[in-house]
Amino acid sequence: MTPPVDAIVARLAALHPKRIDLSLDRIERLLAALDHPERRLPPVIHVAGTNGKGSTIAFMRAILEAAGKRVHVYSSPHLVRFNERFRLGAAGEGVLVSGSELSATLEECERANAGAPITVFEITTAVGLMLFALHPADVLLMEVGLGGRLDATNVVDRPLATVITRVAIDHTDFLGDTLEKIATEKAGILKRETPAIVAAQARDVLAVIERQAARLHAPLKIAGEDWTATEERGRLVYQDEAGLLDLPAPKLYGRHQFENAGLAIAALRVIKPFKISPAAFEAGMVKADWPARLQRLAAGRLVDLAPAGSELWLDGGHNPDGGRAIAAALADLEERVSRPLVLIVGMLANKDCAGFLSNFTGLARRMIAVPVPGAEKGLTAEAVADAARAIGLPATSRDNLDGALEAARKLDLDPPPRILITGSLYLAGEVLRENGTLPA
Repeated sequence: MTPPVDAIVARLAALHPKRIDLSLDRIERLLAALDHPERRLPPVIHVAGTNGKGSTIAFMRAILEAAGKRVHVYSSPHLVRFNERFRLGAAGEGVLVSGSELSATLEECERANAGAPITVFEITTAVGLMLFALHPADVLLMEVGLGGRLDATNVVDRPLATVITRVAIDHTDFLGDTLEKIATEKAGILKRETPAIVAAQARDVLAVIERQAARLHAPLKIAGEDWTATEERGRLVYQDEAGLLDLPAPKLYGRHQFENAGLAIAALRVIKPFKISPAAFEAGMVKADWPARLQRLAAGRLVDLAPAGSELWLDGGHNPDGGRAIAAALADLEERVSRPLVLIVGMLANKDCAGFLSNFTGLARRMIAVPVPGAEKGLTAEAVADAARAIGLPATSRDNLDGALEAARKLDLDPPPRILITGSLYLAGEVLRENGTLPA
């Protein structure tokens, strides 16, 4: 009998190198032992960037599926179940890999690895490549895990296109402490003579990407230069050299999602063989779904614990640039329907806590800090609260989500508050689990 997925992943975690060094050596060794599944994949669109990778992929997936394509998706991390990392293309909408097939493929990769040091993400990537090579599809949307140049996903040497979302400061312990260093890692996914579609970037970031593209003779399509995607009268207006699309507003909320949707559209318009109709682009805008990105929780156990009449929102944002996008979206909500804002925040110790929280000063009435459940590198709730107080954000701390929602009820705000739980994708996963809102 095949063991459950979580038991196999826990066993594989013991093989994790003591010190993570970003490298392709381990994954290339394992893929050779597996007879190179990376050479038997459907056409790949490879996506790197700091923020917006998952949302951009969600838009591409929705558009492609509306156009009748079978779409594989590889993403990370998962929110509730490990299976979420592997979506297999099927007629209509793709489906998450079954537990039995995932367990069997994990065990196959474990046997091939033969006890050698390897990171969990590397062996997870090998599992994905095995699954995606086995199941036919029209396209594979592959999200970079960390950086790009030395990320395990960068074993795909002939993608259909590469995409780089907004680049910002994050993971400085692995990628470097300047935008230029981080951009160099992201630009490492560019391939010779392969189209690269790039979101709007800081000037220093764009310069790095342009230099790498020139070295590889990779055609560049850049937001603001080769296409525009703007909000006009509550709709998304996209324009490039091929013409104009007047589309519904993206289903995913926030001004930043117009940018992510535009990047997705630009990528699919560049890839000529797809020949996607305007109707498929329209359908993709209203069907795209990506949990824990300004997601309104309408029902569930945690919703029932929130103050009567309040709104409960969830976002996994965790770096300063992500915080700016969330705060801008909340400011837009405030203009539409005014409510006092209460934040419930948990963060990891390797994140810029003060930089993230500074986006909400003057916007949030109160912050309630919580620990991130099960996170070895999580900040204590009191440490998060101290960081908030140091920048002038009124804050308290509680031991868990139930306690934080109880504290929100005791604030007795009128009108009832808009509550946002944020600061960590791992915390977001716990919220979805406790609320009974499982990603499908």
